Amino acid sequence: MTRLLGALALLLALLASAALADPGDVDAAARGVVRVVIIGTENGQPEPISHGTGFAVSPTRIVTNAHVVSEASQDDTLRIGIVPAEGEGGAFARVVAVSPRNDLALLEIAKGSLRLPPLALAGGSVANLGEVAAVGYPMNVDLAQGLGMEDIFRAQPPVKSRGFLSGVRPSRQFDTILHTAPIARGNSGGPLLDPCGRVIGVNSFSTDSTSGDAEFYFAVSLRELLPFLASNGVEPVVNTLPCRSIDELNAEERQRLEAEQSAARARLAERAEALREVREKARLSAQMEVLEARENRMALALIALIAAIGAGYAALVWRGDESRRTHWRVAAGVAGTALVAAVLLWVTRPGLAEIEDRVAAAIAKAEGREPPAAPGAAPSAEGALICTLVPERSRVTSARTDDVAFEWSADGCVNRRTQYGLGQGGEWQRVFAAEDDAAVAVNTYDPETRTLRTDRYLLGQEALAAARAARASYTPPACGVTDAARTLGEQQSALISALPDRPNERLVYSCTAKGAK
Repeated sequence: MTRLLGALALLLALLASAALADPGDVDAAARGVVRVVIIGTENGQPEPISHGTGFAVSPTRIVTNAHVVSEASQDDTLRIGIVPAEGEGGAFARVVAVSPRNDLALLEIAKGSLRLPPLALAGGSVANLGEVAAVGYPMNVDLAQGLGMEDIFRAQPPVKSRGFLSGVRPSRQFDTILHTAPIARGNSGGPLLDPCGRVIGVNSFSTDSTSGDAEFYFAVSLRELLPFLASNGVEPVVNTLPCRSIDELNAEERQRLEAEQSAARARLAERAEALREVREKARLSAQMEVLEARENRMALALIALIAAIGAGYAALVWRGDESRRTHWRVAAGVAGTALVAAVLLWVTRPGLAEIEDRVAAAIAKAEGREPPAAPGAAPSAEGALICTLVPERSRVTSARTDDVAFEWSADGCVNRRTQYGLGQGGEWQRVFAAEDDAAVAVNTYDPETRTLRTDRYLLGQEALAAARAARASYTPPACGVTDAARTLGEQQSALISALPDRPNERLVYSCTAKGAK
């Protein structure tokens, strides 16, 4: 019954994850979505002419629609402004490439002015995605909120709308994705996202709904976008892994742990039964052998004692007879030797404790193990390791998945310089909040299973700044410092507890000894 309920929970998680987009992933992707403003001048003052949407494919490069920037690319009196979703200020951009045939354009932000978190592109099939999300800056929302032209230059979060994939079909000129996530004027150039927040298309246009027919929307597919980026020297982050939710991973992890525990219990029971048989046979054999050896020694000791007594008596009789002086000496020597032999045979007879020693040796041999290691010996989990991603246990939206070199020491020191802390649950953990990474990462290592897990939280600017400030408020102890693991565990506990309940990404690595095959 327990297994049936677990399987049912896993099935429900799979269905839920396949149908619905994760709001956290859409929010994370929205950090790299920008408003693209075409700026003119009126009476010497900047004046927005029109706007669309774009998204970052590198920290300084942005994809949008060709029709969004067509005026600016042909009129040197117009400039292109980039307004981010959060933070202060924006930047100007230049057109790198325009492809009117498939309605794509590539922009580059002025150096040193703004850096954006790039969105990942989905590399797998989009045929069975279920729900999709469109992210952008529709003009009708700006008008409904009463926003003026000057508000366009202020950072504002983009609008997210949801719908479903309706098909993949070529238009007259290029390959498109048909969907039902509403877009409007201003959304042009914004990303169409899969349930994991990865780009599957660039929103471009919609059908005419004035006749009362259902409205559909079109996005330029990745079959068009990827060659366009490659031809302009851009290598975007492309993720080909299946889109899976954290809930699904947690359900599968519980299933995996339950299966492992069940198998371990079965192995232990089988091993215990086998050892019981070995113990009984070893005890019977040891009892027979030890008792036989003990009785043999005692019998020999008795014989030697009798010989000693006999020789001693003869020596005593012959002692006063001068004619038998030689016989007396021989008899005395034999008596002494026999007495010593009797004592040695008695003392060296096997003790009953040897039975237990032989039983223990037999069990150790049956287990195929060596005697316990001496205190202080290094555990097998120590040393230089290579950690490789386990895709079926991971959820990756944009992170790199390269192998990780990981040298572990029993005191929690990694790569001979980075100390890990001991959490309240006994986990070895380290928090990273690097300035050049738009995420907070929590590494957790289990030496027993040689499993490294990285949970990545793709936070907004405000939350990310708070996390970096919390990380900067303490200095992790160096490797080798007394009580370093406990100290670091206490230092980073507040930061870990302040993070969201669920990470956006989870990378699980299996580690093996470096050089092992």
